[in-house]
Amino acid sequence: MSGIRVLVSGASVAGPALAHWLHRRGAEVTVVERAGALRPGGQAVDARGVAKEVIRRMGLDAAVRAARTETAGAYTVDADGTVLETFRADDDGGDGYISEIEILRGDLSRVLYDDTRDRVEYLFGDRIAELTQNADDVDVTFAGGDRRRFDLVVGADGLHSALRAMVFGPHERFVRHLGRVLAFYSVPNEFGLDRWLIDYQDPGSGRSAGLRPLPDATRAMAMLSFPTPGFDIDHRDVAAQKELLRERMAGLGWETARILAHLDDAPDFYLDQVAQVVMDRWSSGRVALLGDAAFSSSPFSGGGTGMALVGAYLLAGELAAAGWDPQTAFAGYERRMRPFVEANQEIGRLHVQSRAVPEPGAEPAPEPDMEALMAVVERAINGVELPDYAAVPDSRAPREPWNARPSEP
Repeated sequence: MSGIRVLVSGASVAGPALAHWLHRRGAEVTVVERAGALRPGGQAVDARGVAKEVIRRMGLDAAVRAARTETAGAYTVDADGTVLETFRADDDGGDGYISEIEILRGDLSRVLYDDTRDRVEYLFGDRIAELTQNADDVDVTFAGGDRRRFDLVVGADGLHSALRAMVFGPHERFVRHLGRVLAFYSVPNEFGLDRWLIDYQDPGSGRSAGLRPLPDATRAMAMLSFPTPGFDIDHRDVAAQKELLRERMAGLGWETARILAHLDDAPDFYLDQVAQVVMDRWSSGRVALLGDAAFSSSPFSGGGTGMALVGAYLLAGELAAAGWDPQTAFAGYERRMRPFVEANQEIGRLHVQSRAVPEPGAEPAPEPDMEALMAVVERAINGVELPDYAAVPDSRAPREPWNARPSEP
């Protein structure tokens, strides 16, 4: 082992993926997670193009594919349920609107956690309370009272990253609201949903409602979205979020009323603004950011999980290739990732814009330049090089579990 100690904040997808690669490159890794356990369920996420190659290099292709949602495709429908468009999971080589690798966020998190739990220290129910950098290491105080030193710290704690706010500044400086709100939660599958996603979009209001299949065929995932110029509800105030959702989705039609009838019974309700994180740098000293904490492209890009997986591979590889020198490694990581990030963020903005409702009397929007659009899509799927990092350590040999590693509750 290199003796390098790395603390990763966040145990959803980006954090455990980074832990996998840091361990293989020789680091000693600790992952701290505010929640008391892994969060199950969640939105369906996709792996396309180069992200599938990262999964293959992790040796997790079989495990990830075994946990897929097995969604066959998607229908867009009108208010009466008449099918308007059909998209299949095998379109575009499995990299289309519905990806061949579609998996619930919680299921992917579980695959990554199970892969790393015996080689990585996980601290659930804790968080970074204070952090002080110096030339050689980072002094971290945890909310639970423990105080430890690490060589490097990485924030992989999502759109509302506490570490980003602590080191780089307030959220308002970096989070760009895109004018929409997205909510989802699981409901009983009383809609006859099979393996097909159904999406209804109301062009008059810009609102949408949808249902997607889940591995548990008795349940379905509801997806609701509406436009709003601002968003000032706290992301932890669930009661206020539900009230807002009921108010904004009232009278939409299709199956919306039946979906909203299950709102109070939802065990996994989630609502947040559709937003991107835009930063001119993703590192400061010995602290770096990864995933949504650094470069959220919004759920409307379809590329957030892929960026997290690719970013984890590149960040760990650049650190090992640079002899764990943070200045050199972080610069290499940003140089390789930024064009890929910018393409995915552009896709996210374009998708949101496509849902916009024209102002009364406005000129019709010009037809999109399809050649230019497809070029952006290609960059967002495959537009990043994956070095093989052949000259750096890559150990797949199992280590003894951490003797004092807290088990997940």
